[in-house]
Amino acid sequence: MDSIVELQEFPVMRVRADMKGRGPSAAFALLESRLPSLKGRKFYGAFRMLPNGEEEYYACVAAVDGDDPEVMRLESGLIPGGKYAKRKVTGWERVIREGRLPAVFREFVESLEPHVDHDEVRPSLEFYRSRDELLLFMPMKQDAPGVNVHVQSVTKP
Repeated sequence: MDSIVELQEFPVMRVRADMKGRGPSAAFALLESRLPSLKGRKFYGAFRMLPNGEEEYYACVAAVDGDDPEVMRLESGLIPGGKYAKRKVTGWERVIREGRLPAVFREFVESLEPHVDHDEVRPSLEFYRSRDELLLFMPMKQDAPGVNVHVQSVTKP
């Protein structure tokens, strides 16, 4: 079931993906290689279409105390806060392996279009919650009019 959540802004370290080359998987591999440990880390994908039509995608990890992006040779960034529509996807590794994630996200956005206004300025998010569960977040300009949704305040998903 889809829901609406309010995310609080939080800092991340990130690697920009080469969307004309090896893409997000290479960006995540580089990001992971620069971390001292993956244990307990929260990973995100942040993506949006730029005004020139280019795709912008960052592989991100939530920053924790003691992280030094400069020493780790990672870019610092922020996941912007605000309201997001959220959808859970199970079996995400298979979905990605089969190249279906863009279509799954597109279907999510299209299912919401009659009710919510997509904020294309803030990035859409992927939160890799577990080995099986992925949460998709679509940024919203405003609440869905006439739609009964639960708004949940979340510091970091």
